Amino acid sequence: MFQSFETGANPAQGPVRLAALRAELARRGLAGFIVPRADAHQGEYVAACDERLAWLTGFTGSAGVAVVLADRAGVFVDGRYRVQVRAQVDLAVFTPVDWPETQPGDWIAAHLAAGDVGFDPWLHTAEEVARIEAALAGRPVRLVPVANAVDVVWPDRPAAPQGRVFAHPDALAGASSAEKRAALAAGLVQAGQRAAVITLPDSLCWLTNLRGADVPRNPVFHGFGILRDDGGLELFADPAKFDEGCLAHAGPDVRLAPPEAFLPRLAGLTGPVRLDRGSAPLALRQALDAAGVAVVWGEDPCRLPKARKTAAEIAAARGAHRRDGAAMAEFLCWLDGAAPRGTLTEIDVVRALEGLRRATNALHDISFDTICGAGEHGAVIHYRVTEATNRALRAGDLLLVDSGGQYVDGTTDITRTVPVGEVPEEAAVCYTRVLRGLIAVSRARFPRGVAGAHLDALARQFLWAAGQDYDHGTGHGVGAFLSVHEGPQRLSRIGEVPLDPGMILSNEPGYYREGAFGIRLENLIVVVEAPALPGGDAQRRQLGFETLTLAPFDRRLIRAQDLASDERAWIDAYHARVLAELAPAVTPPTADWLARVCAPL
Repeated sequence: MFQSFETGANPAQGPVRLAALRAELARRGLAGFIVPRADAHQGEYVAACDERLAWLTGFTGSAGVAVVLADRAGVFVDGRYRVQVRAQVDLAVFTPVDWPETQPGDWIAAHLAAGDVGFDPWLHTAEEVARIEAALAGRPVRLVPVANAVDVVWPDRPAAPQGRVFAHPDALAGASSAEKRAALAAGLVQAGQRAAVITLPDSLCWLTNLRGADVPRNPVFHGFGILRDDGGLELFADPAKFDEGCLAHAGPDVRLAPPEAFLPRLAGLTGPVRLDRGSAPLALRQALDAAGVAVVWGEDPCRLPKARKTAAEIAAARGAHRRDGAAMAEFLCWLDGAAPRGTLTEIDVVRALEGLRRATNALHDISFDTICGAGEHGAVIHYRVTEATNRALRAGDLLLVDSGGQYVDGTTDITRTVPVGEVPEEAAVCYTRVLRGLIAVSRARFPRGVAGAHLDALARQFLWAAGQDYDHGTGHGVGAFLSVHEGPQRLSRIGEVPLDPGMILSNEPGYYREGAFGIRLENLIVVVEAPALPGGDAQRRQLGFETLTLAPFDRRLIRAQDLASDERAWIDAYHARVLAELAPAVTPPTADWLARVCAPL
């Protein structure tokens, strides 16, 4: 299997490791040290050798930071992880801190009277460091760039990944690497910039039409890039990962050099050089400044073009979602029959789903570790089942399953919540509110210039009306056989990037009752041009969403009496489409099951 069920970290190890780190800080004369969940490439996903936060604290979430002082250690997590962190860290030595309500700089200012706080400049952006320094302004507390203190006390730190790099077909990408580089280079010329430094792994993969295997579940490779204003790309990555075929695929203007050549090459550049303030490690700004190279802050030039999928990428994604939808239909049909018997565990469910995706003979990997939470586990937003936490499915449970696949033609991400036997009426009431929020986003029409922050409330309105809410964004961007979480687009209160045609996002409202149940429903949607409406302003072209995901919602949890007529019509039309597209691709028993569960409300 791709997914394993080993316990990721042991809270009992936290005190010993924390003591070792504090001893190292005392040796260096430091009053504190910041430990982010980040690597030098500043992607969301990191290799095992960069899981410093998990090694130190036991917390395995995908976002967070620890601040270690001599007398206390805070672990900062957002709303997705506030239940999880309390279960994973030793609360006698680590204090969970609600982020972003409390920022690390403010916390340091409140708990440290004076002294130097160390940080690794390869693991923090200039933007992050500036925010902390602003909070400490006027106080006798300094941020000091230092060599990483965790690495010194981590005796069995894993080696750097050595995944092989392989070609991604131009036909699926919709443009060659040369075409992409030429378009971005023209933007550099127009801006008067000689080069742009690229650090994000998925940006390099998109730009080169290459993929890799350095990060679990994400087909990316580690490296740095310097894109010149003539369209040439200098790629700094381990040459052992590449063969002549993939380099030829990228094109003759892509030159490969070993990672150790990167900093000397930066020092030899002629500026202005673009750095992304939000993703480039501060160490790069320091290196360029030391060499006297002029720096201009600007967005990673790949981010928006990568987010705006080509027609070829969208067509491929539709195919990937039909394939994945057929596997999901087989899974949900199986689960419908097997769950009530009382013999299944969460791990059994995860294994069955991965097996059905593998049976497509097209699965490259899962797109993230499957979240499969029964009952109270469903309320842990990013729950990962292990041998230690595995529990049986019991009558009356809600089962939340959030999963996805990496296929060469697309990345999928889908969540469905299903009942095991009879469930309380209140659960159906909450489920229907969540479903209505998903429908509201799916049906939205909006003018150009609208960002995710403007639409996020559509998904929450029915929960808000009942005094309820959820502590995560409504949707994240999704890559094309790349990262399942992709920026800069998002459906969120902090989503400020205008939505453009071709952007793929998740639409995943939820509701979570700690200790009882969790509900989340998720489809992937793509931004499209909306058809003109009679009487509408011709000059005000609008956008909307096309739903990519194909899988039925559970009718047993839908309170039809709580739906408006147009909401019922949307569900009936969606289910009719699910049946029409998936029935020819599934086994006869599953086709019969689909016909029943997709019948009109």
